[in-house]
Amino acid sequence: MRHAIRGVGLGVPLTIVALASFAPGATTQSASSAPAVHMVVPEGEATGYWSRWRGPSGQGIAEGAGYPDTWSDRENVLWKRSVPGRGHSSPIIWKDRIFLTAAFDDGRTAILSFRRSDGSPLWQAFGPEPTREYTHQKNSRASATPTTDGERVYAWFGDGGLLAVDFDGRVVWHRSLGTFGNYHGTAGSPLLYRDRLILFEDQRGGTSGGAFVAAFDAKTGRTLWRTARQGTVGWSTPIAISAGDHDEIIVSSQYRVHSYDPSTGRELWRCGGNLDEVIPTPVVGYGLVFCSSGRAGPTLAIRPGGSGDVTATHVAWKSSRGSPFVPSPLLYRDYLYVINDMASIVTRFEATTGKVAWQGRLGVARREGFSASPVAVDGKVFFTNDEDETFVLQAGPDFKLLHVNRLDARTLASPALVDRRWYFRAERELVAIGK
Repeated sequence: MRHAIRGVGLGVPLTIVALASFAPGATTQSASSAPAVHMVVPEGEATGYWSRWRGPSGQGIAEGAGYPDTWSDRENVLWKRSVPGRGHSSPIIWKDRIFLTAAFDDGRTAILSFRRSDGSPLWQAFGPEPTREYTHQKNSRASATPTTDGERVYAWFGDGGLLAVDFDGRVVWHRSLGTFGNYHGTAGSPLLYRDRLILFEDQRGGTSGGAFVAAFDAKTGRTLWRTARQGTVGWSTPIAISAGDHDEIIVSSQYRVHSYDPSTGRELWRCGGNLDEVIPTPVVGYGLVFCSSGRAGPTLAIRPGGSGDVTATHVAWKSSRGSPFVPSPLLYRDYLYVINDMASIVTRFEATTGKVAWQGRLGVARREGFSASPVAVDGKVFFTNDEDETFVLQAGPDFKLLHVNRLDARTLASPALVDRRWYFRAERELVAIGK
């Protein structure tokens, strides 16, 4: 069934296709009793800001109401500021500060700071090591989103190393980890877990000593532990979960999902089912960890726990195709939303069973047409494609497109949401959206 819908601010019709509601290749397995599982989230002041990749929840969800759901390059635009250099990292926010990363043509990389209230640029803090790391056209040497604890800002620049600066832009510490052979460049964001930064890189070649997952002291940059891995490629970001009486670091990457002890780096369990190239960051809820991989490949719902290879015992359900290649999944209320960015099709799964509630096409089908990860707020879910169209869907039982917004600026980074305002990092500018 086709519907011609005119998008807000577009001026041209947008064709929407409501697809049949069936689970392509979905299989289910009866769930046994499992400990409560949830994302480890920042505490204290951090809960009120957007201090890391995918916000305080780590899952792209903003609390509260009053966020506008319509905008254009003029409507509801509070301010716009040009951003120097090139980068695909998302903005992070703490109080009246916005932080981004950027890469420059001369090989330098930097953390940038802006005033949140009006977008005024405050400072640029450059890393000490210019690099010439190879990157894909949809990647850059500043694709990893930084993170902050309210005292320091931490950024990962691949060949340019790990960099920590204070809120005045002064370098606190820097760690060079060698060069990397990830064939599209590095991109996974660092995870701030309690007093340490967790980082993983699956790659081959270079001088960094092969694939690894490691923990670094947040105050000094000292290596706390480092565990060798077998992967050769991947761009996902690790997450920290609480599973009953202990925490786990989850890494979704080439062919497998791994769990590690955050104190020692020891592997706890592993689960097969991923494809070769993995970019999406996992999400967590209902006692499950949801991982997507590959070019429209599988989505796995895994019960954490056990030891060794748990592939045969801990996969609650699996959808064999239709998953995102680049954007992360979104778990909102009782449903898991994924965007097949090879065909511009969004799917809404029942989170506990894997049953497909509905599917629908968002705009024109494009190969790798979505890079930003979806977000949810106030009963709506938002998907932004590379051509700056944001599709606003009602988080309800039926596929319902409410609006299509356009900023008139190519957008690959995921937005940040704080205090009823949106902050978009477009290709060459930073934009604040609010009423």
